[in-house]
Amino acid sequence: MTTLRRIAVFCGSAPGNDPALVDAAYDVGRGLAERGLGLVYGAGGHGLMGAVSQGALDAGGEVVGVIPRSMVEREWGRDDLTELHVVETMHERKAQMAELADGFLCLPGGIGTLEEIVEVWSWRQLGFHADPVCFYDVGGFWQALLGALQGLVDAGFVRQAVLDDAVVTADLDAALAGLADRAGAAYVDKLSGT
Repeated sequence: MTTLRRIAVFCGSAPGNDPALVDAAYDVGRGLAERGLGLVYGAGGHGLMGAVSQGALDAGGEVVGVIPRSMVEREWGRDDLTELHVVETMHERKAQMAELADGFLCLPGGIGTLEEIVEVWSWRQLGFHADPVCFYDVGGFWQALLGALQGLVDAGFVRQAVLDDAVVTADLDAALAGLADRAGAAYVDKLSGT
């Protein structure tokens, strides 16, 4: 089992319609800090992004934000973080977040959140990194997506092992244990048996 130091959290910049999602995001941020884990996230100050970062900050945790300059100019980010990295593009943002983190946890969010987690998950499958992914399934939020992904497996476009490689839980301890268990060995290593 690999030691995790920092977890990248992808989540919505909006709060969503269910207040329980904001509470869950705050609890994840606080929980990471209480367990001595750093938070890497998109540096936003609103919605679930604001809640997860506030939870970590309130618990005295390390909070590392990565944000494109255009979003800073629109005042979408926070400036009270442990570290703030301002980049030029969304591509640079995702690459830097991936470089700074040892695993990825996906809270509820929209198209951008979905794009972020699927990209790092595909990078893992292709062997570009060995950092695992988790869908934090608050109230069954990710079940419809996971069902659609099972359809891709059934159609022969995704291997079942890829889908099974993702941690799916709404319990932070189970999420972190699953991430630690999968860390360090890229999916391609699992296929080749190395």
